[in-house]
Amino acid sequence: MIARTVLTLALAAALAGEALAAEPAAKPQLNINTATAGQLQLLPRVGPALAARIIEFRTANGPFKAPEELMRVKGIGEKSFTLLEPYVVVKGETTLAEKQKAPSTQPQAVTPAADDGAGGKTGKDR
Repeated sequence: MIARTVLTLALAAALAGEALAAEPAAKPQLNINTATAGQLQLLPRVGPALAARIIEFRTANGPFKAPEELMRVKGIGEKSFTLLEPYVVVKGETTLAEKQKAPSTQPQAVTPAADDGAGGKTGKDR
């Protein structure tokens, strides 16, 4: 009887936990077909000039059919596109609300090796 009660309580707790679990937050996205220049500038490495070129391209050629078409805009190559790709969509609502920073491309600082007390001399020189 006690085992059945414990099992029932465990099952109820598991089901309640699933029901109360928050939905995972949707990743921020930007619809490149409807975005304003200001919204486009929220993308990594997109400033006023590139945002204007994206809008000019969209106006001249119609809506983007796929995010990869951004590479047809002057100033966006494969490397730039890889930074933009996680955020850009061609359908749906824009949910990106703050500037996205590109990952740092600066080399990592090199930590000097520990001093072995040899004063820079190798085994032969000691």
